[in-house]
Amino acid sequence: MDKIEKQALQVTKEIIVKFIEVGRISPSNFSDIFSSIYADVIASVRAQQIKEEDVRGESE
Repeated sequence: MDKIEKQALQVTKEIIVKFIEVGRISPSNFSDIFSSIYADVIASVRAQQIKEEDVRGESE
C-alpha cells in the first residue's frame, strides 16, 4: 500500500467515525458504506494528482 492509499484509508476512517457518531452508519451497513466512501476518496485524490501533474506539465 502506497502513501496515498494509506492517507485515503485514514480519511475514510475519519469520515466513517463521524457518520457513526451522528447515527448515519450502523454495523449492518458498515461494509457497503466503507467501500463506497473509500472508493470516492481515492478517486478524488487521484483526480487531484492528475490535475496537479497537468498544471506542472503546462508550466514547464
